[in-house]
Amino acid sequence: MDTSILDKAIVFAVNAHRGKERRGKGFPYIVHPMEAVAIASTMTNDQELLAAAALHDTVEDTDVTLSAIRREFGDRVADLVEAESDITFEGRNSEESWRFRKEESIERLSAASNDVKIVALADKLSNIRAIYRDYQAIGDKVWDLFSVKDAAAHQWHFQGLARALKSLDATFAYREFVETIDKVF
Repeated sequence: MDTSILDKAIVFAVNAHRGKERRGKGFPYIVHPMEAVAIASTMTNDQELLAAAALHDTVEDTDVTLSAIRREFGDRVADLVEAESDITFEGRNSEESWRFRKEESIERLSAASNDVKIVALADKLSNIRAIYRDYQAIGDKVWDLFSVKDAAAHQWHFQGLARALKSLDATFAYREFVETIDKVF
């Protein structure tokens, strides 16, 4: 098996996220993209999809540009990373912006290819796992860790994601995603 593109993506992601902590969790940010790779690998052995899972937060959360991803990893990987990156809405407060970004993300995912959905599900399952761990430890105070603190808004978002990703319902990752959403909400 040729893992060269995945290997390169992992090193690239490690360097891009170097020194960053995962939202006050006390562990390196890179743990999240690596968990996303592990989750994606339960659904595919496509090395470009796994590379995109490793790189999925580089454009959104670091100084890395989409053109740099395209130059280093090609169009397909760059397109997958772009599909998983939030769009910003200028001129709105953070809560309004959050809602618009999440609505747009759900709509985009609903119409996306299964390749895009695999990368997205890997990211979102990692996220809901982290929320569930925090929820078990601190209960409803978990929502204080977010800019949007309304649990109902997060429930709406994750349930919308589950509907958008339903074409992957035969996978263990999707079933775990839905079960974990139900545990949190």
